[in-house]
Amino acid sequence: MALLAVDTCLDACSAALLDGEAVLAARSEPMPRGHQERLAPMVAELMAEAGLAFDQLDRVAATVGPGSFTGLRVGLAFAKGISQALSIPLIGVGSLPALAAGRPGFVCAAIDARRGQIYLQAFRDGAALMAPDALAVETAGARLAELADGEAALLVGSGAPLLAPVMPGAAVEIPPGPDPVAVGRLALSARDPAPPARPLYLRTPDAKLPGGIDPFA
Repeated sequence: MALLAVDTCLDACSAALLDGEAVLAARSEPMPRGHQERLAPMVAELMAEAGLAFDQLDRVAATVGPGSFTGLRVGLAFAKGISQALSIPLIGVGSLPALAAGRPGFVCAAIDARRGQIYLQAFRDGAALMAPDALAVETAGARLAELADGEAALLVGSGAPLLAPVMPGAAVEIPPGPDPVAVGRLALSARDPAPPARPLYLRTPDAKLPGGIDPFA
């Protein structure tokens, strides 16, 4: 089964092509902005590298957040366009599970949400221990300490440095975004019906139109 996975939720523009477990091509370029200009050319480069035509794709996947309000829309809009043009399923993958994917033990995926908050989800050997949430740093540390029950923790994501002081002894990894191969594998393992490919907003956006209208609703 050929699948294209894309991610633009955080500080990287990434894409991967998989045929089942085999990785045909993958690329990730750190960038805090400019995803909209880079994503389509990157995917075209990967398709050419893999020798794959778009009509050979069976599925497409995109990260749905949490993350940048604008960035996650870029990947979702691109993936939705491919899904509709080819009449293939579109699968949404959470950025927090994608950050934690492939890492054993007690793993805390954490994204800096600004305003003193962290987007957080904890896992043990790949199994989610909590739903994704937006929490104050101190509250997040207390939640993780309770879930860890003395086990060594791995903090992954841009929020990891904020949690490190309240999680003594925790290891820290700060990738610019999820591994697109991990995004693809999570999509391939998703059970039917496929998870909805809608933006996952854990709080309202900072930007508002006059009258308090949310431009991203």
